[in-house]
Amino acid sequence: MGQAFFITGTDTEIGKTHSAVKLTQHYQAQGLRVLAMKPVASGCEVLPDGSWHNDDVARLCAATGQTDTALMNPYRFLPPVSPHIAARQAGVTVSLDVLADHAQRLAADCDVLLVEGAGGWMAPLRDDCLMQDLARHLGLPVILVVGMRLGCINHALLTAQAVRAAGCALAGWVANRVVPNQPAFEDNLATLVQHLGEPMLLLPYEGAC
Repeated sequence: MGQAFFITGTDTEIGKTHSAVKLTQHYQAQGLRVLAMKPVASGCEVLPDGSWHNDDVARLCAATGQTDTALMNPYRFLPPVSPHIAARQAGVTVSLDVLADHAQRLAADCDVLLVEGAGGWMAPLRDDCLMQDLARHLGLPVILVVGMRLGCINHALLTAQAVRAAGCALAGWVANRVVPNQPAFEDNLATLVQHLGEPMLLLPYEGAC
């Protein structure tokens, strides 16, 4: 079993999947076998053959070459809403033990496993369970994706503080440019480096995440 990381973000739609794909390519370039896991995905399209398509899952599979989507994405819901609401509407209870079992099976077959959360660090999985509880249950160090835009310093430092308060290690962070021309970008980046250290990756703006 190799390394494994839990990927969270300062918010939703700030490029967690984009960053996971770039991290996959980063590790693959080192000759490492990388697998991904998306424990819970809400927001699916029903294809003509009746199957459910989730864009995040598809992008991760394309990057890693995985074909067993049931193993890497145990819980998938149609409406694009918070996972705990989508699960409740579907009459499903998200089980941390099921997710841990899937993560262990994937980790045993690769050098690096990237587990991408849904939403932000405090996004609920159930009424009594948050995304941070999943990361803690899995026992994984955390990679924080920071959407570089106005307000990112506050969001990043609050999230980093919450990660550490939950007893999880902050392994590193990704500076993902989600707007083309962030005012004072270099100053914002320098402030984040001061508090978080150098980013694992600095990703340029590539359009919508």
